[in-house]
Parts: sequence; structure tokens; C-alpha cells
Amino acid sequence: MSTITDVPYRLEFSVEVPGTPEQVWQAIATATGMSAWFGPTELEEREGGALHFTMGPDMGSDGRVTRWDPPRAIAYEEDWAHLMGVEPDALSPLTSEFVVEARSGGTCVVRVTSSGFGTGAAWEQPWWDTLGPNWMPFFDNLRLYLAHFPGQQATQLEAATTRPGDATTFWSALHDALGLGDEGTAVEVRGATGTVERVGARNALVRLTAPVPGMLMAFAYDVGEGQANAGVRAYLFSPDAADYVRREEPAWQAWLEDLSVPA
Repeated sequence: MSTITDVPYRLEFSVEVPGTPEQVWQAIATATGMSAWFGPTELEEREGGALHFTMGPDMGSDGRVTRWDPPRAIAYEEDWAHLMGVEPDALSPLTSEFVVEARSGGTCVVRVTSSGFGTGAAWEQPWWDTLGPNWMPFFDNLRLYLAHFPGQQATQLEAATTRPGDATTFWSALHDALGLGDEGTAVEVRGATGTVERVGARNALVRLTAPVPGMLMAFAYDVGEGQANAGVRAYLFSPDAADYVRREEPAWQAWLEDLSVPA
């Protein structure tokens, strides 16, 4: 028997990005596009098509496309109950919709809505409150991807570590170790050079220019039980990117694990 109530949760925001509606559609409604600014994505490009987002080692989210209106709108549902480890009928699907609106001057506005229904359990609102802060920074990635790498396929580099402590302290140590300055300043990040595009409360975005062009996210977040996670994810756009990742990903992982964080 279903335990879903009419407790509604909803997140809405919009972002203006460069590009034509067709270019924006490629970025938000294809596996190649989504994998180039979000996470590794599998997507059947049709209404009713299956999708899968890889969210980490042995972690993922499955869903299906519920609206397919290229190049204007795509919507999909994910199994929110499975993500939270509760009974399959305890929560409605997590529904996300992207609507693309062309603007003059070669830009588009992407309107994003995520919604779902729950039971009113104490954990639901705090989880929903973190959805926006965790997801919205990726749309700076989308803007940067469309500005500098539209249509290109990314090779991803990712390294992360979890240890006792809080995310604020972990982020402060990571931020300082990376030498991140203000937005718009040049930076050298472990041998890679680029420009700081965004610095948030616990995340940052760098546009890399050498030795491999791309984007680098750095982040930290609490995982509960007195533990925090910090890491980096790079999206690289070059024929040499795969070789670079094979060489540098283990080095990034070792660097993170050796990072000095105040107790």
C-alpha cells in the first residue's frame, strides 16, 4: 500500500547560456552533452527512453524520459525512493524538466524545475534543501561548456576522499591548497593552468587552458555521521585527454588523501 502523501517539494531556477536552441539541446538532452558538464550519462533519446546517471563508485540513478520535444523541452523521472534507500512506494518519482527559450543575441534561457511528493518524514525537507545547492553549480559548467566546448565529447577525471570532520573545514583546506583566488584570476592547479570562473561556499570552477583544455570542479560536502567528502572532477576536451587522465587521476587521488586538514 502506497504511503505517498501530498507533501510537495519543488525547486525552480533558470540560467542564461550562450548558443542556439539546437546547441543547448545537444548539451541537455544527449548522453554526450550531459556527460560533458554533469556526470557520466546514458540516455535513450526519445520519450519513454531509459536514462542512467553515474554518481560515483557503485552509485547511480535510473529513470526514464517523460517528455521529448526537441529542441524545446525534455523531462525525466528518477527513482527518488531508491536513491534514498526507502520502500519503492514511499515516495513519488523525482521529476526534472528543462525548457529552452531562445533570446536575442545568440543566447538561450534554460528553465529548470524539479519536483516530487513525499510522506513528510523529517529527513525529506533537509534532503530537498540540499538539492539546489548541490545541483545548481553544475549549470555554471553548462554555461562554460556551451561558451568554449559546444558539441564536444568530454573525458572525465575524478578523485575524492572521505574523512572525519566537517565540510567547511575540509573545503577551506582544499581551497587554500589549490591556490584559488577571486573569480577571473589566473591559477595554477597541480601543474594545470587556467582561470577561476566561480568560487562558492564549498565549491569552485576553473576553466583549464593547459596542458589540456577543459573545466575543473572542486568541492566538499558533509556525508553525515561526522564525515565529509572532498574532491575534484575535470571535464577535458582534447585527443590527448585520455592519456592525461590515466597519468594524472592517481596523482590527484594521492594528493587529496595526503591533504592536511586541521582537526
